[in-house]
Amino acid sequence: MPDTVPTIQIDLPPLRDSGPRRARVLMIQGTASDVGKSLLVAGLCRAFSRRGLVVRPFKAQNMSNNAAVTIDTDAPPGPDGEQPRGEIGRAQALQARACGVPPSIHMNPVLLKPQTNIGSQVVLRGRALGNCPARVYHEMRHGLMPAVMDSFERLCAEADLVLIEGAGSGAEVYLRKSDITNMHFAERAGAPVVVVGDLDKGGTMASLVGTWLLLDQPDRDRVVGYIVNKFRGDFSLFEPACKTITEHTGWPFVGMVRWFEGADRLPAEDSLALERPTETSGGTLNVAIPRLSRVANFDDMDPLAAEPSVNLRWINPGHPIPAETDVVILPGSKATRADLDVLRREGWDIDILAHVRRGGRVVGLCAGFQMLGRVVRDPLGIEGEPGETPGLGLLDIETEIGGDKRLIEIDGQEQRSGCRITGYEMHMGRTTGVGLERPWLLLDDGAGEARPEGAMTADGRVMGGYLHGIFGADAFRAHWLEQVGAQAARIDFEARVEAALDDLADHCEACLDLDALLKLAR
Repeated sequence: MPDTVPTIQIDLPPLRDSGPRRARVLMIQGTASDVGKSLLVAGLCRAFSRRGLVVRPFKAQNMSNNAAVTIDTDAPPGPDGEQPRGEIGRAQALQARACGVPPSIHMNPVLLKPQTNIGSQVVLRGRALGNCPARVYHEMRHGLMPAVMDSFERLCAEADLVLIEGAGSGAEVYLRKSDITNMHFAERAGAPVVVVGDLDKGGTMASLVGTWLLLDQPDRDRVVGYIVNKFRGDFSLFEPACKTITEHTGWPFVGMVRWFEGADRLPAEDSLALERPTETSGGTLNVAIPRLSRVANFDDMDPLAAEPSVNLRWINPGHPIPAETDVVILPGSKATRADLDVLRREGWDIDILAHVRRGGRVVGLCAGFQMLGRVVRDPLGIEGEPGETPGLGLLDIETEIGGDKRLIEIDGQEQRSGCRITGYEMHMGRTTGVGLERPWLLLDDGAGEARPEGAMTADGRVMGGYLHGIFGADAFRAHWLEQVGAQAARIDFEARVEAALDDLADHCEACLDLDALLKLAR
């Protein structure tokens, strides 16, 4: 997008005539980012769904490079009869799963995918509009409100309860006029608000009372209560603080949610989660993942982290890749060339090449696959400044960024093991070169033909491809671990996620009065 405010033209399919709004709605806002809003909404989605309610999650605007592929219900079917795909934030896809329904583009109509320190790719109702500097998006986003409200009303027409998640802090009053996801949205939607404070961060009293002080009176009146989240220890010690908060704000204390130990069994919303310790230990296989500046879809690693035999370590800037590493995984990225520069600035390129010379293994996923080639070109400047950047040269391929974004859920088989795999593609760019003559995967193209995908070296020690989610395929993961010298625990990963959602719902049931919470919705 240019560095000017573009005119937004949005073709909205008509809403079906459903009469008065069916759903009751309740909005969960936070005092800050990463206070646990997404996880709390997921738990409430599962808990209320188990009570027989038709529940839908909604977040007007999300900022995350952790995205999920969804069906684009607005678009007509393609020539093959297949419904086109879109993308939404991973958190809303998990919340949809908690409700027992497929994810929809309407659950997260605006997704911002950061590409630089001052700009993001803007995705509207599942489709990328283009790249936009932050100050330009600030001016244009009021033009997105019709699409946001339309998506919200569509969910309300099919549900008994819509649980709305805010973004960051609802008290950023300097953004109030252009806000599409916190108090301005709550006003437009007529949504009562519960504010969540994070006791683990500290300063909970100040953050809740400070939120009240910053809001104007109409927005204060929209708040129907507050929740203290991530509590550990003896709550009786904090009860006087709740009394003080209520005395200052007039907001009732809705409940306290204790620290949920099973959070690591569920995909995290965004890379803030990587700022906390993410290492696993006690295993025999050492896997290192460089933490790139624009890391994307990093939940690809969750199935490996669940394996007891795997020591998984994210390598932060300023630290070398350890010499004892057995496998290096290059993850997805929203800015491939910029993160190739990060690899070189941190000296990780030298570490990876030395690792390969020692007989180590490397796996590249999506952008990580592109980085393994000879060069990555971006002549149109889609991900940043136009130009080209040398790759690591470990695969005889080259990539040019451009064309339409490929969004597709897909399955197939891994070449060496013959194991069935499933996952999704989410990328822009075309990869060519003789290295593709030795593909890593064979994917089902939907017409009964196998499409070769990815590339690997003759010895199989370096491989990569565009498929996200490949390690979630249990049989393949077990085979791969055995090939690299580790023992597989034969985990049913999808069942593990479902069990974690049930445990989260049980946790919410134990900590909160859900009947009282439901009465606050309207």
